[in-house]
Amino acid sequence: MVARSKKDTAGDGLEKKTAESFPDKGGQDAEIPEKTGGTEDLMARLQEAEKRAAENYDKYLRAVAELDNYRKRVVREKADAIRYGNETLIRDMLPLVDGMDRAIEHACNSEDFNAFREGLRMLHGQLLSSLQKHGLERIDAEGKEFDPNVHEAMMQVESADHENSRVIDEFEKGYLLNGRLLRPAKVSVCKRPSMGGEPGNNCEEA
Repeated sequence: MVARSKKDTAGDGLEKKTAESFPDKGGQDAEIPEKTGGTEDLMARLQEAEKRAAENYDKYLRAVAELDNYRKRVVREKADAIRYGNETLIRDMLPLVDGMDRAIEHACNSEDFNAFREGLRMLHGQLLSSLQKHGLERIDAEGKEFDPNVHEAMMQVESADHENSRVIDEFEKGYLLNGRLLRPAKVSVCKRPSMGGEPGNNCEEA
């Protein structure tokens, strides 16, 4: 029998301890268990995200459709407002048209000019009243201080009977619509004669 040295005996002990600490797996690699729980959670999150994306896209399509319908409605309402914007005014004018029809018929069958003139004056008053209901206002010009904001000077007239820059005559009425100038009053304006000249009514184009 061959005697074994202490060194060999110590080596056997070390191998034994190593074998005990790391048991043999039969030469096969250890199997790593699959983390199925993590994969399923990831798939669930993905499906939920896809669901939310589909819902948001559906909301987006609905919003686009509603915006398109709103734009079409605004265009249609604007066109109707332009087309029928004067409906109320015209409705108020219809009684005046009826009155004029009656006045013309009466004038053809009567020689009473005074009655015709009075009827015409009444129609004129009704017309102004109807227009005032819609914001029309006459500009008071004659005898007033000339105001370039609402008056249009057609000529200057030398006159010692009026103050300088006063409106002497009114050729065409001016009007405001809800406070905004619709048409200026066309007027003649006083220009005081020079000291050396004689008073007169000489006209000078403005």
